Amino acid sequence: MVRAEVVALPEAAVDCLAVTPPRLSLYGAYVTVEPLDPVRHSDDLWSGLGGMANAELWRHMRSGPFPERASFDEYVRAKARSRDPLYFALVDRASGRTGGHAAYMRITPAERVIEVGAIIYVAAFQKTRAATEAMYLMARQAFEDLGYRRCEWKCNVLNEASQRAALRLGFAFEGVFRQHMTVKGRSRDTAWFAMLDSDWPQRKREFERWLAPQNFDDAGRQISRLSHV
Repeated sequence: MVRAEVVALPEAAVDCLAVTPPRLSLYGAYVTVEPLDPVRHSDDLWSGLGGMANAELWRHMRSGPFPERASFDEYVRAKARSRDPLYFALVDRASGRTGGHAAYMRITPAERVIEVGAIIYVAAFQKTRAATEAMYLMARQAFEDLGYRRCEWKCNVLNEASQRAALRLGFAFEGVFRQHMTVKGRSRDTAWFAMLDSDWPQRKREFERWLAPQNFDDAGRQISRLSHV
């Protein structure tokens, strides 16, 4: 009979807690990730996300769309009060405008697991250096400052754009949870992705290579793609 070898992890790797994310800003070259504030951020977010003209942006979100301002403002106020998910506004440093929001969620310090989610961008913020840098800053804080071992990304399996983004950002696909939840009255299968602390050093190098000014031409076009393969 072949005996399976059980390898014990070093106690230091599992016997400490991670830190609950604080309401503090993260500063990058292209973006500031700052605690969501209804006074500071609602006007820009409404301009880019509100009304039925922007309804498609909310297709795979658990909330929205918002046809009128009052319900949108209440949405932003509720998200700003939330602790888990903990919401941040993503502010483009060049324009000073808020380009969307994202959150740390399912925050589990005892297991050192955290999720990045509730991500929505206005159209002008999509596919920008600022959008990519925001995800880099949140992952860097999770692994380097807060002590998490695992950072997750989950999305509706029908949301192909989110799945492509997860892979581009260095999250590994782990499978599909069938009938995982009900969203807006419909059953949702959830695609599951994750990045580990052991992945992070290589992911960080690739993020920083891609974000470097020399990776963009005079028109702001990338010279080489972000790739974690």
